[in-house]
Amino acid sequence: MRAGIEITVTAEDRRRLEAITHDRNAAQKHVARAKVILATADGCGTMEVMRRSALSKLAVWRWQERFMHEGVDGLLRDKTRPPGKPRLPDAAVRRVLDLTLSEPPGEATHWTGRMMARASDVSLRSVGWGLSWREPSYADLLCRDAGGDDFGRRDRSRASQGERCDTDSPLPASRLGVLAT
Repeated sequence: MRAGIEITVTAEDRRRLEAITHDRNAAQKHVARAKVILATADGCGTMEVMRRSALSKLAVWRWQERFMHEGVDGLLRDKTRPPGKPRLPDAAVRRVLDLTLSEPPGEATHWTGRMMARASDVSLRSVGWGLSWREPSYADLLCRDAGGDDFGRRDRSRASQGERCDTDSPLPASRLGVLAT
């Protein structure tokens, strides 16, 4: 065992760890962690603990140290990690949506994803993918009547192909290509 790591497994801790290893519905990561501590408590060296748990040396040391500080409960939860990429700011979303309603630059007949990304200073992926979950798609907007009733999935798929479902909609069918789902 690594220097500075002292593990004392009480009878209650051993019972809980053995219950985890015998539970067929337990998450395999929890089973491997419990095996590390049980093998360590049995006096096995690091190499034997690695063999029994099928974890790397660093992982064995990590779980021994976590158990020393937090007990069995520390083995059953993962440490929190910082979140992934931040969401697209609302101002950027609004800018893309406003551009979608305007005429495309030059002699273009419709906005492409690349043109929209370049004009709004966001990535192509944000234009095509990131906005689709933030706002209703244009096909959804076109397929609703004035009372907000949905005309159905078939009509929505027709709208995403360029057909209009609602004649009162302010959005022309040529603008569907960028953000339609």
